[in-house]
Amino acid sequence: MLQPAQFGLGLPDDWEQGAFLGRADLAEGPSPILILRGELLDMSRVAPTVSALVEAGDFSGRGGASLGPFDPAAVRLLSPVDLQCIKACGVTFALSAIERVIEERARGDWSLAAAIRERLEARIGGQIRSVVPGTAEAAALKSALIEDGLWSQYLEVAIGPDAEVFTKSPVLSTVGHGADIGIRSDSMWNNPEPEIVLLVDGAGQAVGATLGNDVNLRDFEGRSALLLGKAKDNNASCAIGPLVRLFDETFSLADVRQAEVRLTIRGEDGFLLNGVSNMAEISRDPAELVRQTLSEHQYPDGFALFLGTLFAPVQDRDEAGRGFTHKVGDIVAIETDKLGRLENRVVTSRDAPPWRIGIGAFFANLQRRGLLGTA
Repeated sequence: MLQPAQFGLGLPDDWEQGAFLGRADLAEGPSPILILRGELLDMSRVAPTVSALVEAGDFSGRGGASLGPFDPAAVRLLSPVDLQCIKACGVTFALSAIERVIEERARGDWSLAAAIRERLEARIGGQIRSVVPGTAEAAALKSALIEDGLWSQYLEVAIGPDAEVFTKSPVLSTVGHGADIGIRSDSMWNNPEPEIVLLVDGAGQAVGATLGNDVNLRDFEGRSALLLGKAKDNNASCAIGPLVRLFDETFSLADVRQAEVRLTIRGEDGFLLNGVSNMAEISRDPAELVRQTLSEHQYPDGFALFLGTLFAPVQDRDEAGRGFTHKVGDIVAIETDKLGRLENRVVTSRDAPPWRIGIGAFFANLQRRGLLGTA
């Protein structure tokens, strides 16, 4: 496992002016923490879990134990969520919609992607970038594409009335900044999915945001959308962090809507990939994605919601037309000005540290520490 301090703080330049929520391994076990204007507070005696702290709705730090100025070299940060459900939205950007259609039509075979990409971009690239999902214009485009034999289930969620929302990862299975992130050992075509993640409380109110990597197996999902679970939910396949920046006078949902998301991939083979996307290009507003997630479901412990990615790297890595796929040892960094940087090393899910702290073990630890009587 990488150590976060080895890669720097991971927080934005103005972190000492903002309010941050997360979890840290404080020797006895995972503890909810707040970092308020640079001060680190252990909140475990106020609320034993991040979820309970969020549901209480008090981020003032009242009752927390001050551990002094936050020193990243002295604190091991974990994924900043615990009992929240991990939800994710797909195909919320035009480019990623086209790439999903390419995977489908190539049936997961990377060698067919380039020719299909050229045809689709020429036919629907401009239209899909301008149409608003769920509108009459979108319905007209759907009819035209059906007539052309170009319709796809991915275009349905890209421009139709219903967003794609799925469960990405089990409760407590996410990894944090500096951890290894896992790709299935039998995947030959895959990529990172750098995203902004909203933290939403049980009442449906977004309280802050963080960064996430919702890795994607293009070969598995391309063969069949019914393989989405196998493509998305594997050991160590969901990274979130480094901390949740809480909404306050220094950071708001408006900042999320205008955020520039930057991606860097560095391979042990010398490969370098840089990319930039802007959340202003998202096809559905983040608040609308939250609304659709909650339309006929409740999340009493809250949820983390991946908002989708613009990135689907196509830069050739080893040979012309091969496109991009991960190699073990890749370092993936995702960053924005207001949320900082999430950095992880790619390994296979088989070789990543096994997930052992499930709900039972988590609560056994809280009980041993005498925390279950806290609010």
